[in-house]
Parts: sequence; structure tokens; C-alpha cells
Amino acid sequence: MSLKTVIATTALFAGLAVGVVATNAAELRIGTASQGGAFYPVGQAISSLVNKHADGTTMVPIVTGGSVENPRLVNSGEVDIGITNNNLSVLANKGVGPYKKAGAMDLRAIGPLHYSILHMMTLDGSSINSIADLKGKRVAVGPAGGGTIPFLGQVLALEGLTIDDITPSFLSYGDGFSQLADGNVDAAFALSGYPAGAVMQARANKKLKFIPLSDDQVTTALDKHKNYNKVTVPADTYGTDSDGIVLGVNNMLIVKADMDDETAFQIAQAIYGNMDEFRAENALANQIDPTTATRLKIPLHPGAARYFGQ
Repeated sequence: MSLKTVIATTALFAGLAVGVVATNAAELRIGTASQGGAFYPVGQAISSLVNKHADGTTMVPIVTGGSVENPRLVNSGEVDIGITNNNLSVLANKGVGPYKKAGAMDLRAIGPLHYSILHMMTLDGSSINSIADLKGKRVAVGPAGGGTIPFLGQVLALEGLTIDDITPSFLSYGDGFSQLADGNVDAAFALSGYPAGAVMQARANKKLKFIPLSDDQVTTALDKHKNYNKVTVPADTYGTDSDGIVLGVNNMLIVKADMDDETAFQIAQAIYGNMDEFRAENALANQIDPTTATRLKIPLHPGAARYFGQ
């Protein structure tokens, strides 16, 4: 089955899930990620807002490989809008890193979203208490096209490790954390907003703990990767014994530069003009600050810029 067939099929069922039947070719598709992370439900909420508030525009969420794959899908036209992060959007427009084969893209931002944090977790009582302890261990690292993979590589490098030093399992976040709870992997990683459904499901059965980063490791990572942020995840988020000190990155909505200006304006207005409704539908919207739209790492689409008064 081709990717386009998968997308079309997903769109049909996703459309039904948000109360919209995909019946016309003009309907927009938003690339999210695997189910169990944060991108898919955020995409559902965005689709609902667009369907309700954007004149002449409808949208359905599509399951994809995640933040690494979404720029490629937007660039190829297989989805119309995608969720990714600051770091990856810059790499995509330069045609470097994971986008070297695809070449430089021409993507624009619609606006900011929530932070994604790198969940680095294991079972409470595990002997894994640092990045160094991951050597030789079985680790669920997220889907092969997801944003966890490059982030994981950079974190492992803080201890001089590479992905070859672990035994990776390329699983959806939901499957990865389920495997952790069942004891089939030793640790699980997920670049996702928080609280993440996959982690919440796992902690319903087993007590979890964060794999900590030292202060020096955090400082080194932030100095080297300017798009990263230090984020504190309160202990009560996942019932851990202590807060999680993790690395995070700001997410955004991206489209091709050639999207019609009025369509981009309608999308931005539907989302950012109805933040109270967005927050009521998805708690991650509480982490979104629309005023940061002008500080994203790629330019705003002219239609979105018109909404934000730029």
C-alpha cells in the first residue's frame, strides 16, 4: 500500500473522528505523529478549530512518522500542514541533516505550538540512573521517522555514546512505553508534549522514573543546541519521586511557502483567535504563547503574518 493510499485512508477515519467526512479534494490534511504521543490529539484539536472557524476550509489529522517526516510530507504535498519543531524546520529549509537527500525546502510557519520534551524514562527501581547506564541496554526510541531519533543521538553524545551502543527498538510511543511497562525494553524515549498519553498509560501499571541529566550535561546541551530549552516536569505529572529535568524544543505549524495567503490567514485565525476553546479541548494548548509567533526560527507565512499583525 502506498503512502498516499495510507494517508487517504487515515484521512477518512480521522475525518469521521472529528465529525467531518473527507469528501472533497480541497480538504486540508495536517501531519501529526504516531498515536500515543501528543501531536495527534493536538492535530485533532486544531482540525476541530479549523472546521468550526475557518471560512471555506476543513481539515483532518493524519498519522505520520512525526516531526522529522512532516517537513518532507509538507514539501511533497502529501499533507498540507505539519507539526514539527524549530530545529527541524531550519534544517529542512537548508536541506541539511535528515533532509540532505530531499534538498532545501521552502517552508513557512503558521504559528507556535507547545513544547515537546525528551522523555527519558525507565522503571522505578531500575539500575539505569544516567545516560551512561544506557550502554548495552534495550531502548524504545520512537518511530524511525520521528523527532526522537536525532534528539536521542545528541543526548547519547553527552556521554560519548551513539545509537550503536544501545539496542534500539523503533516503536510508536504507545508501543514503546507499553514494552517498558511489560519489561521487554529497559528504557523508553519519546519526544512529545507532556503529559503524554503513552507515558500516562504505562504509569497506570508501573511506577516510572526519569533518567536524569546532570547540570553539566544540561549546560553543554544548551550551549551546543541553541534551539533547546531546559524544562522542569513536575513530579505529579507522572507520579515520579522527583521532578524531571529534561530538554525541550518549541513546536510549530508549517506549510509550503506557496500556500494561498487567505487559506493561511484562515488557519491562523481559527487556531490563535480561539485559544480558550483550544485550551478547553487540549491541555497542551495552555503551554502555547501566540506572541512568540514572531520569534520562530523560520519566517511566518504572509497569511499568518497578516493575522499576527506583521
